[in-house]
Amino acid sequence: MSDNPTPVVRPEVSSDKPESGTAPAPRQVAPRLSARIRLAVPLGTLAGRMSRALGRGGGRTVAGRVVLRLAPSALEELGARHRVAFVSGTNGKTTTTRYLAAAMRAHEQVVSNDDGANLLSGLVATLMRSARRPTSLAVLEVDEAVLRTAVQLKPEVIVLLNLSRDQLDRTSEIGRIMALWTEALTKSPETVVVANADDPLLVVSVRDARPHDDNVIWVAAGLGWQSDAAVCPRCQSRFTGGRAFRCTNCTFARPTPAWSVNGDQLVGPEIGPFELDLPLPGQANCANAALALAAATHLGADVTAALEQVRTVTHIAGRYLFLHAEGCDVQLLLAKNPASWKEMLAVLGSRETAIVLAVNARGADGKDPSWLWDVPFEVLAGRNIVVTGERAEDLCVRLDYAEVPHTTAPDVVTALRQMGTGRCDIVGNYTAFQEARRLLEPHAR
Repeated sequence: MSDNPTPVVRPEVSSDKPESGTAPAPRQVAPRLSARIRLAVPLGTLAGRMSRALGRGGGRTVAGRVVLRLAPSALEELGARHRVAFVSGTNGKTTTTRYLAAAMRAHEQVVSNDDGANLLSGLVATLMRSARRPTSLAVLEVDEAVLRTAVQLKPEVIVLLNLSRDQLDRTSEIGRIMALWTEALTKSPETVVVANADDPLLVVSVRDARPHDDNVIWVAAGLGWQSDAAVCPRCQSRFTGGRAFRCTNCTFARPTPAWSVNGDQLVGPEIGPFELDLPLPGQANCANAALALAAATHLGADVTAALEQVRTVTHIAGRYLFLHAEGCDVQLLLAKNPASWKEMLAVLGSRETAIVLAVNARGADGKDPSWLWDVPFEVLAGRNIVVTGERAEDLCVRLDYAEVPHTTAPDVVTALRQMGTGRCDIVGNYTAFQEARRLLEPHAR
């Protein structure tokens, strides 16, 4: 086995300019994988299968780790056999990745980690799936802190959604993520960035790398959570202008968007307005779809065909999944941090369902539950609420201060039994959501 990997060469792509919206899948000549990679991939695949058989998880993470351990160049070698698009942000990554992958499948083969495995091991595990026969496009969700390393794949497009506080005991402060994003974009100047123009923190990250908006497509996608961007990130002065923000002291202001979503209506360059009409609820998903469609159009997809595919997405890795269990019609919802909880509470506010709130504080959640005090639980007053999860007591204290009556249950199954029959929404943070899904998904319909 040679220790010297085959030099990485990007796939050949036809230089013929397709007509707008009718781009054929590019012709690829995949570079030969090194002997080290050809040995590592089957071993990683075996490790993943063993992990699943033992009930240790989906096997993606361990498979990727094994391959990276045996072949440190695996990410670059495997990625060189594809066109690549990235999706990153604090909230909405998995949904937007699924939307973009669906949109692009309208006219070419796609491999994607739209199950949320977004660290380097997850990226490698995803690309392994087409090691023998490369697809033309890899649509990859990338963790915010990993983006700087992942750009070695030279993505054609990076979709940037938003920036807000998220599990500060296990991830970096927002300022650190902003700096990492700026560094990533600086290292990849040819990459087109599709970015949310309504997030001041994201705008700073992009503008520090692209001060003249070179290769940037701005999308006015909205920003539901503004507590982390209440003042100008340049000079700390207040904003004016509402959504079209501008600083009252310096020249910092919202970029001019090429695309804009307002409610359910999307407008693009010489496109629209048209109704998104998505199965998934909430304004956040309209924003995710707008960013995905802007990226898909840049990659050559016809926007009408792309939107038709986006509308086929009804749940993502269990999120928004409908079930029937314990006499209740249930929808599973995920909320991981104050910004995503606020968005989810807005969705719940339009319904008259009973609600189960489940909160854990394991490693994947962040072990500090103090973020509960930033969530506006007051909007749930008057609802039938049952609280469960390992940190149920913390949540009960928060609800007491919010003057929201509630009861408790040891698990989601017992919570549903307490609810009786009818409609119920279960909202959990990451591991609580996964536990609820494991217990209830056999009842999915």
